[in-house]
Amino acid sequence: MSLPPLPPGTILQHIYLKERLRLIGPGRFVEVGCGQGITSKILLDLGWTGIGYDLNPQSLERARLLNKAAVEIGDYQVVNQNWLDSETTAPVDLVISCMVLEHLNDSDEERYFQQCRQWLKPDGKVILLVPASPAYWGIEDEIAGHYRRYSLEEMPQKLSKFGYRENHLVALTYPVSNLLYPLSEFLVARAEKRKTALSMLERTRQSGNRKVFFKTHFPSILKIVLNEVVMYPFHLLQKIHKNNAKALVMYLEATLL
Repeated sequence: MSLPPLPPGTILQHIYLKERLRLIGPGRFVEVGCGQGITSKILLDLGWTGIGYDLNPQSLERARLLNKAAVEIGDYQVVNQNWLDSETTAPVDLVISCMVLEHLNDSDEERYFQQCRQWLKPDGKVILLVPASPAYWGIEDEIAGHYRRYSLEEMPQKLSKFGYRENHLVALTYPVSNLLYPLSEFLVARAEKRKTALSMLERTRQSGNRKVFFKTHFPSILKIVLNEVVMYPFHLLQKIHKNNAKALVMYLEATLL
């Protein structure tokens, strides 16, 4: 199963994540909110083994198909369960979440970090990708069931409060995502505004299986430009702006205090 064209911002996040994972080396992971399994595939392709948790069974089926080879040899499994209510069977080297933490209310956000402590080996690592820059709160946050966007300034204090140390913290996707932001908001409002009537849980459940043309879905022909080779110069640009408070995405690595 091949991947469809991905959004520019997602491609930039993936390039950066791969760079960081190559520095860490493979081990055992759990992905919280794995969606359709794309981030899990990045890890599996780099030699990791692990588990993906998600609330959406349709997304999990796609994750299973995308990572079929790893599933068949026992290197990967998917679980349709709220990870916050799960019990670890064996400690892992990495807990990773991409665009998940913002879906949790304050109480569950704290539970998330408590659960990480239960799952991680003593020298294990947490990797998070989250929406950044509260000034850019918009319709996509509303329809996806977000409770917050994070700032570069507040995150180290938040981690310390929960018993973690920030080891690596950068802003990503600037300026590409910022330039595309007005168009993104227009497309999301036109296609998904009705979702604001749903419960926060249902918005979260549906957020892993969205279909907004030219926002989350693109014609296959656009893969000639929506790929990591073409986007690499913009990756270098996002690294130049790694401390920009206006960036729409934050990447962080943390370990237990």
